[in-house]
Amino acid sequence: MIENFADLARRVVVVDGCRTPFCRSGTAFTDLRSYDLGRMAVSGLLHRTAIDPAVVDLLVMGTVIADPATSNLGREVVLASQLPDSCPAYTVSVACVSSLQAFLDAARAIATGGADVAIAAGAETLSDAPIRYRRSVRKRLIAAQKARGPGDYLALLKGLGPSDLLPEPVALAEFSTGEIMGENCERLAKRYRITREAQDAYAARSHQRAAAATKNGNLPRQITPAFVPPGETAVREDSGIRGDSTVESLAKLRPAFDRRFGTITAGNSSYLTDGGAAVLLASAQAAQQLGLTPVATLRSAAVAALDPLEELLLGPALTIPGALDGAGLSLGDMGVVELHEAFAAQVLAVEKVLADPDWCRQRLGRGEAVGEIDPGRLNAWGGSLSVGHPFGATGARLITNCCQRMVEEDQNLGIVAACAAGAIGIGMVFER
Repeated sequence: MIENFADLARRVVVVDGCRTPFCRSGTAFTDLRSYDLGRMAVSGLLHRTAIDPAVVDLLVMGTVIADPATSNLGREVVLASQLPDSCPAYTVSVACVSSLQAFLDAARAIATGGADVAIAAGAETLSDAPIRYRRSVRKRLIAAQKARGPGDYLALLKGLGPSDLLPEPVALAEFSTGEIMGENCERLAKRYRITREAQDAYAARSHQRAAAATKNGNLPRQITPAFVPPGETAVREDSGIRGDSTVESLAKLRPAFDRRFGTITAGNSSYLTDGGAAVLLASAQAAQQLGLTPVATLRSAAVAALDPLEELLLGPALTIPGALDGAGLSLGDMGVVELHEAFAAQVLAVEKVLADPDWCRQRLGRGEAVGEIDPGRLNAWGGSLSVGHPFGATGARLITNCCQRMVEEDQNLGIVAACAAGAIGIGMVFER
């Protein structure tokens, strides 16, 4: 599915974006919920842009592992922030592209006249993911509501064993294939001959670039502090960036998914992360009327669904050419490229197939390769391997990075793309 936003009467512009620090799960944000991280990101965005909250027509929120207490996270964030109670909000869940989908939904609402100003956001915590009892226990707990005495309760216990009382962990495997994403990436790396050395070199570069972008102020400028109770300690920096990472240090790590022949390690994979991010977008006319200065215009978008067994992580290989076609542009036109780094091998595989004329002919039906991605233009401020990957918030971070990099690097065009569980991909082209 390809959408051309550039030729619509109502142009969609990005005003600004911000995020909380991204912290390794189990560290600074252990006692916070996705709700807390989401409201902090949205409140930070409102403060940063100094926009009147009353003019925001819609908030769309992305999240993946929903907390039953805040199942419509978007609406709860509205009620907890400075946004008026009259602001409609809803929540989308499309795995790692959730806040890209939130942005796309908000952009469509603006493009069709349903909204003038909107916020697309996302939040995730893996520190406190909801853990359920096993089905055998859940069924009995529901039945216990009709119990009338000790005999009924004892009858419900019949057939339960010690293992039934163990918690049911959050599912990380693909429901359709039963395969963990890291296992799938191992097969991808073998199929496209992505070496361990190339993966570790890419991962080290991601950390080094993120460390440099932190030191020179590029990443800190997009961060709104997160105040953590009970002492309301201010967290102001990402916690997972390792600027001292080298190919040599990463080479010492053992494979995580294929112990004997694998190349995927904790060091060249994204890690569990907590964080929130938000982007303010509007129609060009509304931005002008409100005195807002946009940083970019949405030119096009592409959404693709692929084979979850063989193409789980190749979403960008379809959505990058799709978004480029929608904008009438080529890969060489892109001054900024922001790709989600689920794994180093996944990024390298996407780069490889886009530059392969045979693959592009057979899979995309194109007469030539899409092209090579300039390493200097790709994730110049680091990526998910280094900054972190809170599932629901990563898409909003990618858009913020892309737009801010275009300004910082004096580039006119940028592209964002990400893969997601379920073999979904989303790509977007932005113009400064």
